[in-house]
Amino acid sequence: MSNPLYDSLFGIHKDNSAVLFVDPLGNDSITYSAFVKRVAQFAHAISKAGLQPGDRLVAQIGKSVSSIALYAGCVQAGVIFLPLNTAYTASEVEYFLSDSGGKLLICDPAAEDDLQPVASAQGAQVLTQSADGMSGSLIDQVNSSPESFETATRGEDDLAAFLYTSGTTGRSKGAMLTQENLLSNSIALIDLWQFTNKDVLLHALPVFHTHGLFVACNITFLAGSSMIFESKFDTDRVIALLPHSTSMMGVPTFYTRLLEDARFDKELTRNMRVFISGSAPLLSETHIQFEKLTGHRILERYGMTETNMITSNPYDGERRAGTVGFPLPGVDVKITDAQTGDILPDGEVGIIEVRGPNVFRGYWNMPEKTAEELRTDGFFITGDLAKKDEDGYISIVGRNKDLIISGGYNIYPKEIELVLDDQPGVKETAVVGVPHPDFGETVVAIVVASDNHLDIETLHEAAKASLAKFKHPKKVIVVDSLPRNTMGKVQKNILRDQYADLFA
Repeated sequence: MSNPLYDSLFGIHKDNSAVLFVDPLGNDSITYSAFVKRVAQFAHAISKAGLQPGDRLVAQIGKSVSSIALYAGCVQAGVIFLPLNTAYTASEVEYFLSDSGGKLLICDPAAEDDLQPVASAQGAQVLTQSADGMSGSLIDQVNSSPESFETATRGEDDLAAFLYTSGTTGRSKGAMLTQENLLSNSIALIDLWQFTNKDVLLHALPVFHTHGLFVACNITFLAGSSMIFESKFDTDRVIALLPHSTSMMGVPTFYTRLLEDARFDKELTRNMRVFISGSAPLLSETHIQFEKLTGHRILERYGMTETNMITSNPYDGERRAGTVGFPLPGVDVKITDAQTGDILPDGEVGIIEVRGPNVFRGYWNMPEKTAEELRTDGFFITGDLAKKDEDGYISIVGRNKDLIISGGYNIYPKEIELVLDDQPGVKETAVVGVPHPDFGETVVAIVVASDNHLDIETLHEAAKASLAKFKHPKKVIVVDSLPRNTMGKVQKNILRDQYADLFA
Protein backbone atom coordinates (compact mmCIF):
# COMPACT_ATOMS: atom_id res chain seq x y z
CA MET A 1 0.00 0.00 0.00
CA SER A 2 1.18 3.49 -0.76
CA ASN A 3 0.17 7.09 -0.21
CA PRO A 4 3.08 9.25 -1.45
CA LEU A 5 1.98 12.51 0.17
CA TYR A 6 1.23 11.01 3.57
CA ASP A 7 4.28 8.74 3.54
CA SER A 8 6.65 11.60 2.63
CA LEU A 9 5.26 14.30 4.91
CA PHE A 10 3.92 12.44 7.93
CA GLY A 11 4.51 8.68 7.83
CA ILE A 12 8.29 9.04 8.04
CA HIS A 13 7.93 10.77 11.43
CA LYS A 14 6.03 8.11 13.42
CA ASP A 15 9.06 7.48 15.68
CA ASN A 16 10.53 10.99 15.51
CA SER A 17 10.95 12.51 18.97
CA ALA A 18 12.05 15.91 17.56
CA VAL A 19 9.84 18.92 18.30
CA LEU A 20 7.46 19.93 15.51
CA PHE A 21 5.40 22.71 17.13
CA VAL A 22 7.27 24.82 19.64
CA ASP A 23 6.37 27.92 21.66
CA PRO A 24 9.57 29.54 22.97
CA LEU A 25 7.52 31.94 25.11
CA GLY A 26 5.49 29.19 26.78
CA ASN A 27 5.72 25.54 27.79
CA ASP A 28 3.76 23.87 25.01
CA SER A 29 5.56 21.74 22.45
CA ILE A 30 4.48 18.80 20.31
CA THR A 31 6.83 16.17 18.95
CA TYR A 32 6.51 14.69 15.49
CA SER A 33 5.60 11.26 16.86
CA ALA A 34 2.83 12.71 19.05
CA PHE A 35 1.49 14.69 16.10
CA VAL A 36 1.39 11.60 13.86
CA LYS A 37 -0.71 9.82 16.50
CA ARG A 38 -3.06 12.80 16.63
CA VAL A 39 -3.34 12.77 12.83
CA ALA A 40 -4.44 9.13 12.98
CA GLN A 41 -7.19 10.09 15.43
CA PHE A 42 -8.41 12.74 13.00
CA ALA A 43 -8.34 10.22 10.15
CA HIS A 44 -10.53 7.89 12.24
CA ALA A 45 -13.01 10.70 12.99
CA ILE A 46 -13.22 11.59 9.30
CA SER A 47 -13.86 7.96 8.38
CA LYS A 48 -16.45 7.57 11.16
CA ALA A 49 -18.34 10.44 9.56
CA GLY A 50 -18.74 8.22 6.50
CA LEU A 51 -16.20 9.83 4.17
CA GLN A 52 -14.44 7.60 1.68
CA PRO A 53 -11.26 8.27 -0.34
CA GLY A 54 -12.05 10.93 -2.94
CA ASP A 55 -14.83 12.56 -0.89
CA ARG A 56 -14.51 16.25 -0.02
CA LEU A 57 -14.19 17.73 3.47
CA VAL A 58 -14.79 21.49 3.77
CA ALA A 59 -13.13 23.27 6.70
CA GLN A 60 -13.77 26.81 7.89
CA ILE A 61 -11.89 26.85 11.16
CA GLY A 62 -9.32 28.91 13.02
CA LYS A 63 -5.61 28.30 12.74
CA SER A 64 -4.37 25.79 15.30
CA VAL A 65 -2.34 22.61 15.56
CA SER A 66 -5.64 20.76 15.20
CA SER A 67 -6.36 22.47 11.87
CA ILE A 68 -3.09 21.06 10.52
CA ALA A 69 -3.85 17.65 12.00
CA LEU A 70 -7.20 17.77 10.21
CA TYR A 71 -5.44 18.44 6.90
CA ALA A 72 -3.00 15.59 7.56
CA GLY A 73 -5.85 13.32 8.63
CA CYS A 74 -7.56 13.96 5.30
CA VAL A 75 -4.36 13.00 3.49
CA GLN A 76 -4.09 9.78 5.50
CA ALA A 77 -7.76 8.93 4.90
CA GLY A 78 -7.52 9.78 1.20
CA VAL A 79 -10.12 12.56 1.57
CA ILE A 80 -9.86 15.77 -0.48
CA PHE A 81 -9.23 18.74 1.81
CA LEU A 82 -10.92 22.08 1.09
CA PRO A 83 -9.91 24.87 3.50
CA LEU A 84 -11.89 28.12 3.50
CA ASN A 85 -11.07 31.63 4.64
CA THR A 86 -12.57 32.12 8.10
CA ALA A 87 -13.90 35.52 7.00
CA TYR A 88 -16.31 34.05 4.46
CA THR A 89 -20.00 34.59 5.17
CA ALA A 90 -22.58 31.80 5.28
CA SER A 91 -23.73 32.64 1.75
CA GLU A 92 -20.17 32.33 0.47
CA VAL A 93 -19.66 29.01 2.28
CA GLU A 94 -22.89 27.75 0.74
CA TYR A 95 -21.43 28.12 -2.76
CA PHE A 96 -18.19 26.32 -1.93
CA LEU A 97 -19.99 23.47 -0.18
CA SER A 98 -22.50 23.09 -3.01
CA ASP A 99 -20.01 23.34 -5.86
CA SER A 100 -17.48 20.97 -4.31
CA GLY A 101 -20.08 18.41 -3.26
CA GLY A 102 -18.56 18.42 0.22
CA LYS A 103 -19.91 15.69 2.49
CA LEU A 104 -18.62 17.10 5.77
CA LEU A 105 -18.31 20.71 6.92
CA ILE A 106 -16.05 21.54 9.86
CA CYS A 107 -16.75 24.94 11.40
CA ASP A 108 -16.35 26.90 14.61
CA PRO A 109 -19.02 26.12 17.24
CA ALA A 110 -20.07 29.79 17.16
CA ALA A 111 -20.92 29.47 13.45
CA GLU A 112 -22.81 26.18 13.70
CA ASP A 113 -26.29 27.73 13.89
CA ASP A 114 -25.67 29.77 10.73
CA LEU A 115 -24.01 26.97 8.78
CA GLN A 116 -26.13 23.98 9.78
CA PRO A 117 -29.01 25.01 7.46
CA VAL A 118 -26.50 25.61 4.66
CA ALA A 119 -25.02 22.14 5.11
CA SER A 120 -28.39 20.43 5.49
CA ALA A 121 -29.58 21.93 2.22
CA GLN A 122 -26.58 20.28 0.52
CA GLY A 123 -26.95 16.95 2.31
CA ALA A 124 -23.72 17.51 4.25
CA GLN A 125 -22.91 16.84 7.89
CA VAL A 126 -21.56 19.47 10.30
CA LEU A 127 -18.97 18.91 13.02
CA THR A 128 -17.29 21.66 15.01
CA GLN A 129 -13.80 22.61 16.08
CA SER A 130 -13.02 25.63 18.23
CA ALA A 131 -10.53 28.30 17.15
CA ASP A 132 -7.86 26.88 19.47
CA GLY A 133 -8.58 23.35 18.27
CA MET A 134 -9.25 22.09 21.78
CA SER A 135 -13.01 21.55 21.77
CA GLY A 136 -16.04 20.88 19.57
CA SER A 137 -17.99 17.86 18.34
CA LEU A 138 -15.18 16.87 15.95
CA ILE A 139 -12.61 17.03 18.76
CA ASP A 140 -14.85 14.84 20.92
CA GLN A 141 -14.77 12.21 18.16
CA VAL A 142 -11.01 12.63 17.74
CA ASN A 143 -10.28 12.27 21.45
CA SER A 144 -12.05 8.91 21.61
CA SER A 145 -10.34 7.48 18.50
CA PRO A 146 -7.35 5.12 18.29
CA GLU A 147 -3.87 6.54 17.70
CA SER A 148 -3.16 4.43 14.63
CA PHE A 149 -4.95 4.30 11.27
CA GLU A 150 -4.53 2.18 8.17
CA THR A 151 -3.44 4.76 5.60
CA ALA A 152 -5.60 4.88 2.48
CA THR A 153 -3.88 3.83 -0.72
CA ARG A 154 -3.54 6.79 -3.08
CA GLY A 155 -1.36 7.57 -6.10
CA GLU A 156 0.44 10.69 -7.23
CA ASP A 157 -2.36 11.50 -9.68
CA ASP A 158 -5.09 11.30 -7.03
CA LEU A 159 -6.55 14.56 -5.80
CA ALA A 160 -5.38 15.78 -2.39
CA ALA A 161 -6.99 19.22 -2.13
CA PHE A 162 -9.31 21.78 -3.65
CA LEU A 163 -8.49 25.47 -3.40
CA TYR A 164 -11.01 27.96 -4.71
CA THR A 165 -9.80 30.94 -6.67
CA SER A 166 -12.14 33.75 -7.67
CA GLY A 167 -13.32 34.16 -11.24
CA THR A 168 -13.76 37.40 -13.16
CA THR A 169 -17.46 36.55 -13.58
CA GLY A 170 -17.84 36.36 -9.82
CA ARG A 171 -18.03 32.55 -9.76
CA SER A 172 -15.15 30.97 -7.88
CA LYS A 173 -13.25 28.11 -9.49
CA GLY A 174 -12.16 24.99 -7.64
CA ALA A 175 -8.54 24.24 -8.49
CA MET A 176 -7.93 20.50 -8.25
CA LEU A 177 -4.52 19.74 -6.73
CA THR A 178 -3.00 16.28 -6.85
CA GLN A 179 -0.59 14.57 -4.50
CA GLU A 180 2.15 15.10 -7.09
CA ASN A 181 1.36 18.81 -7.35
CA LEU A 182 1.91 19.32 -3.63
CA LEU A 183 4.76 16.91 -3.07
CA SER A 184 6.87 17.87 -6.09
CA ASN A 185 6.68 21.54 -5.16
CA SER A 186 7.79 20.89 -1.58
CA ILE A 187 10.70 18.73 -2.75
CA ALA A 188 11.90 21.46 -5.10
CA LEU A 189 11.57 24.24 -2.53
CA ILE A 190 13.20 22.42 0.38
CA ASP A 191 16.31 22.01 -1.74
CA LEU A 192 16.19 25.48 -3.28
CA TRP A 193 15.70 27.28 0.05
CA GLN A 194 17.99 24.86 1.94
CA PHE A 195 15.61 23.90 4.74
CA THR A 196 16.91 21.26 7.19
CA ASN A 197 15.87 19.75 10.50
CA LYS A 198 17.84 22.56 12.18
CA ASP A 199 15.37 25.22 11.00
CA VAL A 200 12.72 26.86 13.13
CA LEU A 201 10.06 28.48 10.94
CA LEU A 202 8.14 31.44 12.35
CA HIS A 203 4.69 30.73 10.90
CA ALA A 204 2.24 33.64 11.12
CA LEU A 205 0.40 33.03 7.83
CA PRO A 206 -3.19 31.82 7.45
CA VAL A 207 -3.51 28.13 6.58
CA PHE A 208 -6.42 28.27 4.14
CA HIS A 209 -4.31 28.89 1.05
CA THR A 210 -1.20 27.63 -0.73
CA HIS A 211 1.35 29.88 0.97
CA GLY A 212 0.63 29.06 4.60
CA LEU A 213 -0.43 25.44 4.19
CA PHE A 214 1.15 23.78 1.18
CA VAL A 215 4.39 25.76 1.15
CA ALA A 216 5.19 26.57 4.78
CA CYS A 217 3.77 23.46 6.47
CA ASN A 218 4.67 20.88 3.84
CA ILE A 219 8.26 22.10 3.69
CA THR A 220 8.50 21.87 7.48
CA PHE A 221 7.21 18.29 7.52
CA LEU A 222 9.44 17.22 4.65
CA ALA A 223 12.55 18.74 6.23
CA GLY A 224 11.77 17.62 9.78
CA SER A 225 12.03 21.25 10.90
CA SER A 226 10.23 22.94 13.80
CA MET A 227 7.48 25.58 13.62
CA ILE A 228 6.54 28.42 15.90
CA PHE A 229 2.85 28.40 15.03
CA GLU A 230 1.16 31.77 15.56
CA SER A 231 -2.60 32.11 15.07
CA LYS A 232 -2.05 35.38 13.19
CA PHE A 233 0.55 38.06 12.52
CA ASP A 234 0.98 40.24 15.60
CA THR A 235 3.93 42.63 15.52
CA ASP A 236 4.69 42.37 19.23
CA ARG A 237 4.61 38.57 19.18
CA VAL A 238 6.70 38.32 16.01
CA ILE A 239 9.35 40.64 17.41
CA ALA A 240 9.48 38.57 20.60
CA LEU A 241 9.79 35.33 18.61
CA LEU A 242 12.29 36.33 15.91
CA PRO A 243 15.37 35.66 18.12
CA HIS A 244 14.14 32.06 18.50
CA SER A 245 13.60 31.53 14.76
CA THR A 246 15.78 30.82 11.75
CA SER A 247 13.29 31.43 8.94
CA MET A 248 10.07 33.26 8.19
CA MET A 249 7.58 33.24 5.32
CA GLY A 250 5.29 36.23 4.93
CA VAL A 251 3.36 38.56 2.71
CA PRO A 252 4.68 42.08 2.04
CA THR A 253 2.40 43.51 4.75
CA PHE A 254 4.34 41.56 7.39
CA TYR A 255 7.58 43.18 6.37
CA THR A 256 6.26 46.72 6.03
CA ARG A 257 4.78 46.51 9.52
CA LEU A 258 8.03 45.24 10.99
CA LEU A 259 9.93 48.07 9.33
CA GLU A 260 7.62 50.57 11.02
CA ASP A 261 8.60 49.29 14.47
CA ALA A 262 11.63 50.84 16.16
CA ARG A 263 12.51 47.52 17.85
CA PHE A 264 13.10 45.81 14.51
CA ASP A 265 16.84 45.91 13.77
CA LYS A 266 19.89 43.86 12.89
CA GLU A 267 20.41 42.52 16.40
CA LEU A 268 16.85 41.20 16.55
CA THR A 269 17.35 39.22 13.33
CA ARG A 270 20.87 37.92 13.89
CA ASN A 271 19.68 34.32 14.35
CA MET A 272 17.63 34.40 11.13
CA ARG A 273 18.75 32.49 8.05
CA VAL A 274 16.15 33.62 5.52
CA PHE A 275 13.08 35.84 5.10
CA ILE A 276 10.78 34.77 2.25
CA SER A 277 8.00 36.87 0.73
CA GLY A 278 5.17 36.12 -1.66
CA SER A 279 1.43 36.25 -2.43
CA ALA A 280 1.76 39.88 -3.56
CA PRO A 281 4.51 42.03 -5.12
CA LEU A 282 7.13 43.45 -2.78
CA LEU A 283 8.10 47.04 -3.48
CA SER A 284 11.76 47.66 -4.33
CA GLU A 285 11.81 50.31 -1.59
CA THR A 286 10.87 47.65 0.96
CA HIS A 287 13.72 45.42 -0.24
CA ILE A 288 16.20 48.25 0.13
CA GLN A 289 14.97 49.45 3.51
CA PHE A 290 14.87 45.90 4.90
CA GLU A 291 18.42 45.11 3.85
CA LYS A 292 19.72 48.44 5.14
CA LEU A 293 18.13 47.90 8.54
CA THR A 294 18.81 44.18 9.09
CA GLY A 295 21.49 43.10 6.63
CA HIS A 296 19.06 40.51 5.24
CA ARG A 297 17.84 40.56 1.65
CA ILE A 298 14.30 39.25 1.39
CA LEU A 299 13.92 36.25 -0.92
CA GLU A 300 10.91 36.87 -3.16
CA ARG A 301 9.11 34.13 -5.06
CA TYR A 302 6.02 33.80 -7.27
CA GLY A 303 3.19 31.30 -7.36
CA MET A 304 -0.53 30.81 -7.85
CA THR A 305 -3.33 28.73 -6.40
CA GLU A 306 -3.36 26.62 -9.57
CA THR A 307 0.39 26.02 -9.68
CA ASN A 308 1.81 26.30 -6.18
CA MET A 309 5.23 27.96 -6.53
CA ILE A 310 6.53 28.73 -10.02
CA THR A 311 9.68 30.84 -9.59
CA SER A 312 12.04 31.99 -6.86
CA ASN A 313 14.99 34.24 -6.42
CA PRO A 314 18.09 32.20 -5.56
CA TYR A 315 19.11 31.35 -2.01
CA ASP A 316 22.76 31.52 -3.04
CA GLY A 317 23.27 34.29 -5.55
CA GLU A 318 21.75 37.66 -6.28
CA ARG A 319 18.22 38.23 -5.00
CA ARG A 320 17.20 40.92 -7.41
CA ALA A 321 14.67 43.46 -6.13
CA GLY A 322 11.64 43.87 -8.36
CA THR A 323 11.94 40.33 -9.73
CA VAL A 324 10.66 36.90 -8.72
CA GLY A 325 13.78 35.10 -9.87
CA PHE A 326 13.96 31.96 -11.99
CA PRO A 327 11.69 28.97 -12.67
CA LEU A 328 11.92 26.19 -10.08
CA PRO A 329 13.78 23.03 -11.09
CA GLY A 330 11.54 20.87 -13.26
CA VAL A 331 9.20 23.78 -14.05
CA ASP A 332 9.00 25.28 -17.55
CA VAL A 333 8.08 28.97 -17.85
CA LYS A 334 7.59 30.95 -21.03
CA ILE A 335 6.39 34.49 -21.72
CA THR A 336 4.05 34.64 -24.67
CA ASP A 337 2.06 37.00 -26.85
CA ALA A 338 -1.51 37.14 -25.53
CA GLN A 339 -2.98 36.92 -29.02
CA THR A 340 -0.76 34.40 -30.80
CA GLY A 341 0.76 32.38 -27.96
CA ASP A 342 4.22 32.87 -29.51
CA ILE A 343 7.21 33.07 -27.17
CA LEU A 344 8.42 36.66 -26.84
CA PRO A 345 12.04 37.86 -26.82
CA ASP A 346 13.70 38.82 -23.54
CA GLY A 347 12.62 42.25 -22.33
CA GLU A 348 9.17 42.16 -23.93
CA VAL A 349 6.03 42.00 -21.77
CA GLY A 350 3.69 39.06 -22.26
CA ILE A 351 1.63 36.41 -20.49
CA ILE A 352 3.33 33.92 -18.18
CA GLU A 353 2.65 30.29 -19.08
CA VAL A 354 3.88 27.45 -16.89
CA ARG A 355 4.18 23.68 -17.21
CA GLY A 356 5.43 21.14 -14.69
CA PRO A 357 4.48 18.65 -11.98
CA ASN A 358 3.25 21.59 -9.87
CA VAL A 359 0.46 22.55 -12.31
CA PHE A 360 -3.05 21.62 -11.17
CA ARG A 361 -5.35 19.04 -12.78
CA GLY A 362 -7.96 21.62 -13.81
CA TYR A 363 -11.06 23.37 -12.45
CA TRP A 364 -13.67 21.23 -10.72
CA ASN A 365 -16.82 20.88 -12.84
CA MET A 366 -15.55 23.50 -15.29
CA PRO A 367 -14.23 21.64 -18.34
CA GLU A 368 -14.65 24.65 -20.65
CA LYS A 369 -12.74 26.96 -18.29
CA THR A 370 -10.07 24.30 -17.87
CA ALA A 371 -9.70 24.02 -21.65
CA GLU A 372 -9.38 27.81 -21.94
CA GLU A 373 -6.49 28.04 -19.49
CA LEU A 374 -4.71 24.68 -19.83
CA ARG A 375 -3.16 24.09 -23.24
CA THR A 376 -3.03 20.60 -24.72
CA ASP A 377 0.76 20.60 -24.31
CA GLY A 378 0.39 21.07 -20.55
CA PHE A 379 1.12 24.80 -20.28
CA PHE A 380 -1.16 26.79 -17.96
CA ILE A 381 -1.97 30.35 -19.06
CA THR A 382 -1.65 32.32 -15.82
CA GLY A 383 -3.02 35.64 -17.06
CA ASP A 384 -0.16 37.46 -15.30
CA LEU A 385 1.97 39.85 -17.30
CA ALA A 386 5.73 39.58 -17.00
CA LYS A 387 9.06 40.07 -18.73
CA LYS A 388 12.41 38.30 -18.53
CA ASP A 389 15.72 40.17 -18.50
CA GLU A 390 18.92 39.12 -20.21
CA ASP A 391 20.04 37.25 -17.07
CA GLY A 392 16.85 35.21 -16.89
CA TYR A 393 15.25 37.01 -13.94
CA ILE A 394 11.46 37.27 -14.31
CA SER A 395 9.56 40.41 -13.27
CA ILE A 396 5.79 40.54 -12.78
CA VAL A 397 4.62 43.80 -14.33
CA GLY A 398 0.86 43.53 -14.09
CA ARG A 399 -2.16 41.31 -14.55
CA ASN A 400 -4.13 40.60 -17.64
CA LYS A 401 -7.16 40.09 -15.46
CA ASP A 402 -8.74 42.52 -13.00
CA LEU A 403 -7.42 40.68 -9.98
CA ILE A 404 -6.73 42.77 -6.87
CA ILE A 405 -4.23 41.41 -4.35
CA SER A 406 -4.74 43.04 -0.95
CA GLY A 407 -2.61 41.87 1.96
CA GLY A 408 -1.92 38.65 0.07
CA TYR A 409 -5.61 37.89 -0.54
CA ASN A 410 -6.96 37.55 -4.06
CA ILE A 411 -10.03 39.69 -4.81
CA TYR A 412 -11.96 39.83 -8.07
CA PRO A 413 -13.91 43.08 -8.63
CA LYS A 414 -16.91 41.46 -10.29
CA GLU A 415 -17.96 39.74 -7.08
CA ILE A 416 -18.08 43.08 -5.25
CA GLU A 417 -19.72 44.86 -8.18
CA LEU A 418 -22.58 42.34 -8.18
CA VAL A 419 -23.34 43.13 -4.55
CA LEU A 420 -23.17 46.91 -4.97
CA ASP A 421 -25.11 46.96 -8.24
CA ASP A 422 -28.02 45.31 -6.45
CA GLN A 423 -28.41 48.17 -3.96
CA PRO A 424 -31.03 50.98 -4.19
CA GLY A 425 -29.89 54.10 -5.98
CA VAL A 426 -27.02 52.40 -7.83
CA LYS A 427 -26.90 52.62 -11.62
CA GLU A 428 -23.54 50.92 -12.15
CA THR A 429 -20.22 50.35 -10.43
CA ALA A 430 -16.58 49.72 -11.22
CA VAL A 431 -14.35 48.21 -8.55
CA VAL A 432 -10.58 48.65 -8.87
CA GLY A 433 -7.47 48.08 -6.83
CA VAL A 434 -5.29 51.07 -5.94
CA PRO A 435 -1.92 51.24 -4.15
CA HIS A 436 -2.05 51.08 -0.36
CA PRO A 437 0.97 51.58 1.94
CA ASP A 438 0.07 48.65 4.20
CA PHE A 439 -1.85 46.15 2.06
CA GLY A 440 -0.06 46.67 -1.27
CA GLU A 441 -3.42 47.23 -2.92
CA THR A 442 -6.88 47.94 -1.56
CA VAL A 443 -10.41 47.98 -2.92
CA VAL A 444 -12.07 51.18 -4.16
CA ALA A 445 -15.62 51.23 -5.58
CA ILE A 446 -16.52 53.86 -8.18
CA VAL A 447 -20.30 54.26 -8.26
CA VAL A 448 -22.72 56.01 -10.63
CA ALA A 449 -26.03 56.86 -8.92
CA SER A 450 -29.39 56.23 -10.57
CA ASP A 451 -31.10 58.93 -8.51
CA ASN A 452 -30.54 61.27 -5.60
CA HIS A 453 -31.27 58.66 -2.96
CA LEU A 454 -27.96 56.84 -3.00
CA ASP A 455 -26.72 56.17 0.53
CA ILE A 456 -23.02 55.29 0.69
CA GLU A 457 -23.39 53.79 4.15
CA THR A 458 -25.96 51.35 2.74
CA LEU A 459 -23.35 50.17 0.24
CA HIS A 460 -20.83 49.54 3.01
CA GLU A 461 -23.45 47.63 5.00
CA ALA A 462 -24.35 45.51 1.96
CA ALA A 463 -20.69 44.59 1.51
CA LYS A 464 -20.37 43.67 5.19
CA ALA A 465 -23.42 41.42 4.98
CA SER A 466 -22.38 39.52 1.87
CA LEU A 467 -18.59 39.61 1.60
CA ALA A 468 -15.53 38.73 3.63
CA LYS A 469 -13.97 41.74 5.33
CA PHE A 470 -10.88 41.81 3.10
CA LYS A 471 -13.18 42.39 0.09
CA HIS A 472 -14.94 45.43 1.56
CA PRO A 473 -14.28 48.69 -0.33
CA LYS A 474 -12.03 50.97 1.67
CA LYS A 475 -13.59 53.89 -0.17
CA VAL A 476 -16.77 54.43 -2.19
CA ILE A 477 -16.58 57.31 -4.68
CA VAL A 478 -19.66 58.64 -6.47
CA VAL A 479 -19.15 59.93 -10.02
CA ASP A 480 -21.40 61.09 -12.87
CA SER A 481 -20.17 58.47 -15.34
CA LEU A 482 -17.53 55.80 -15.89
CA PRO A 483 -14.83 56.15 -18.58
CA ARG A 484 -15.43 53.86 -21.57
CA ASN A 485 -13.65 52.99 -24.79
CA THR A 486 -15.24 53.03 -28.24
CA MET A 487 -16.62 49.54 -27.66
CA GLY A 488 -18.39 50.66 -24.48
CA LYS A 489 -16.07 48.75 -22.11
CA VAL A 490 -15.28 50.48 -18.82
CA GLN A 491 -11.64 51.58 -18.83
CA LYS A 492 -10.53 50.49 -15.40
CA ASN A 493 -6.94 51.41 -16.18
CA ILE A 494 -8.03 55.07 -16.27
CA LEU A 495 -9.76 54.70 -12.91
CA ARG A 496 -6.71 53.02 -11.38
CA ASP A 497 -4.53 55.88 -12.59
CA GLN A 498 -7.02 58.52 -11.45
CA TYR A 499 -7.18 57.23 -7.89
CA ALA A 500 -3.63 55.88 -7.60
CA ASP A 501 -2.72 58.45 -4.94
CA LEU A 502 -5.89 58.06 -2.86
CA PHE A 503 -4.04 56.43 0.05
CA ALA A 504 -0.60 57.93 -0.54
